[in-house]
Amino acid sequence: MNQQFRGTGVALITPFDNKLQIDFQKLEQLIDYVIEGGVDYIVSLGTTGEAMTLTAKEILAVFDCTIQATNKRVPLVAGCFGGNNTAALVQQLQTTNLKGFDAILSSSPAYVKPSQEGIYQHYLKIAEASPLPIIIYNVPSRTGSNIEAQTIVRLANANSKFIAVKEASGNMVQSCSIIKHCPDDFLVLSGDDQTALALTTCGGDGVISVIANAFPKQWTSMISASLEGNLNVAQTINNLLWDIHPLLYVEGNPVGIKAACETLELCTKNVRLPLVEYSKEQHLLLASEIQKLQQRKYHKL
Repeated sequence: MNQQFRGTGVALITPFDNKLQIDFQKLEQLIDYVIEGGVDYIVSLGTTGEAMTLTAKEILAVFDCTIQATNKRVPLVAGCFGGNNTAALVQQLQTTNLKGFDAILSSSPAYVKPSQEGIYQHYLKIAEASPLPIIIYNVPSRTGSNIEAQTIVRLANANSKFIAVKEASGNMVQSCSIIKHCPDDFLVLSGDDQTALALTTCGGDGVISVIANAFPKQWTSMISASLEGNLNVAQTINNLLWDIHPLLYVEGNPVGIKAACETLELCTKNVRLPLVEYSKEQHLLLASEIQKLQQRKYHKL
């Protein structure tokens, strides 16, 4: 089962219309676009999906739309199961209908900055409550604390529900340690597009990507080439996309990727407060880089 999450997952954005309501038609079109572009699975309502700005009713509506639009063409991961209240998260897992999903993505507790033992015990409670396999999400830049390699290894060996880690620390030494010491069937996935190639060449298993919303065909080609050992092709595609990455984050995520998707006429760049839409100045720079990419040899990969 774990192998279905090897390769490229996309952390799907949630399109909004000009009244900042969920644009379900654009969401369906985006799902078709990334699947046709070759992504191996979809993560619905992770950080990039702006789950924190959606109501409980909207979250269920996005889940339902995503399940229907995907129609079992690729596996689905439910990405909004993080929190700093373990008991509340356990209750959420016990009461949410997750039929149609294949795994959950769960970030470590934010703001409270627990010890490694606290993080470990938190995840064990999640494993007890979750009806689905769990992808651990380590994103210190957002949570304020790092899940150390030793803790990931402990969790991977403690319960078979832990099938993977989305490693977004940006620390390649830590990532390599996880790859070395975790069980062979435990997947190590990059949570950072800019280090995805480096991680896969070191023995990692793929990526849960932001840029794949806009460029699924190029990005999945790059990850596939790397996993197959075709590093010349992988490096070529990685270099073609390289200058776009920083522009996607200069004003926050998913602000940048939504602007890229607007440039590609996939949806609007609208976001909900406290995020604000991409500035005109930065959007011009991003549009210029996208135009350059479209004119280059490998844009059809």
